[in-house]
Amino acid sequence: MAHVLVIGGGVAGLATALLAARRGHTAEVFERDPRAPAATPARGSLERDFFDRDFFGWQRPGVPQATQPHVLLGAARAVLRAELPDVYAAMLRLGARERHELDWFDTRPPELPGDEDLVLVQTRRIVLESALATALRAQPGAVVRHGEPVMGLTATVGPQPRITGVTTPGGGYRGDLVVDAAGRRGGSASLLATAGCRPGTVERHRTGLAYFCRWYRLPDGVDEGPRRPWTVTGGAFAGCAVFPSDNRVFAVTVFAHTGDPTRGALRDPAVFEAAARAFPPGAAWLGLGAEPLSGVLATAGLDNRWSPLADGRGPVVSGMVPVGDALTHTNPTLGQGTSLALWAADRVTRTAHRDPGSPGFAAGYHGWALRTLKPWFDFQAGADAAVGQRLAAGAGALVPGGGAGSLRPGLAGRAREAAALFECALEDPEVMRARARVRHLAEPPARAYADPAVRARVARWLARRPGWTPNAVGPDRAWWEHLTAPATPPPQPAPPTTPARS
Repeated sequence: MAHVLVIGGGVAGLATALLAARRGHTAEVFERDPRAPAATPARGSLERDFFDRDFFGWQRPGVPQATQPHVLLGAARAVLRAELPDVYAAMLRLGARERHELDWFDTRPPELPGDEDLVLVQTRRIVLESALATALRAQPGAVVRHGEPVMGLTATVGPQPRITGVTTPGGGYRGDLVVDAAGRRGGSASLLATAGCRPGTVERHRTGLAYFCRWYRLPDGVDEGPRRPWTVTGGAFAGCAVFPSDNRVFAVTVFAHTGDPTRGALRDPAVFEAAARAFPPGAAWLGLGAEPLSGVLATAGLDNRWSPLADGRGPVVSGMVPVGDALTHTNPTLGQGTSLALWAADRVTRTAHRDPGSPGFAAGYHGWALRTLKPWFDFQAGADAAVGQRLAAGAGALVPGGGAGSLRPGLAGRAREAAALFECALEDPEVMRARARVRHLAEPPARAYADPAVRARVARWLARRPGWTPNAVGPDRAWWEHLTAPATPPPQPAPPTTPARS
């Protein structure tokens, strides 16, 4: 069996180490942050207070997405239930909630094979991290070294270097396989260059999207928010989504284009709430009188990035493979990140007994990633291109490849088709099932959406709505600019006048 060295102790790194140890390997995790997610509290303790302290109080500059909204798709849920059932059970005990996609309808349609996997797990990221970290602490054959960042790689010299270990401030460690789970900011590219590796080929797509979220808790006595609406809605230049989570917590997110001159105003909590209430989900959830738990948390400059340790000639190194955001970083619109990370962790640890330091292992993993992960990356990049171009056009921002307010021809047609399918799915259970299968990574869009029955249902939906245009939900531009305008200071009283002397 193999000794696996894991760089990074986030979700991907913890899951890789835990799966490796449970499959008979040994694992060491090297994490830059000196602290770990706290152990999950004992049954009956106040999970709410526990997670609030860890979620809002832990400063994690290397993981800027940690306090952004998360959901687990059916693909991630399937891996956890099959391979780490204790971790999944702990998440549910700690407040994570399941929601079946077809429960959108008042009466769920008759069940078909595969419907059991169309389930969202509504939770904050910290709940999953805490459950994984608690399981790993108790796992024989695994150790996590917090506050011990990887500073270098040891490698053999040759046309294709082979990584044989890592170096940290605490010394050197040898392993049969190094797994890069350090994320998109982990710095592994420079470590590989120093070890003599040629660079891999990075594919990068800017999204042009900026996200602003704020966390709330439902009032005492209110255990659930509205069943509808909760999903993403958007106009021509901005949108809003609500993310129900664990322990009566939910997040409201407002998104706009990075080139929109009004977006900076959304950092003001009062402006943010006014803007969120202009969309149906924000109005419905904020209308419950929820308690704010945070300020407005902003994130921008997001991109979709495919970073294999390979180029046109194949893998650039053996003995090291990337998982999670180190391999495929996707913008959170579709929530794919955790699912793709768990798929990769599962694949690596299932095959780690097959000479993991060899060129053949590296080539096999790269081929698997191209077949299994890359199509979903491409789907995300295409979806974000359409959304980003639409928001830029509506905001009058400059669009790459066009002027202000332009929308590249191809993208406009695809955006309208996607919007029609999305709207139709909210009324038609069969279209919703197709959309959910794509959303939960159960079926590729090219197959699910090409189904003649699905296409016919969407066509009939459009035929009943002549002149329908997408993206009409929310405020118009004039009202949006009013909502996001700086507060006008109250008029100042005129200075007193001095009576004239005669």
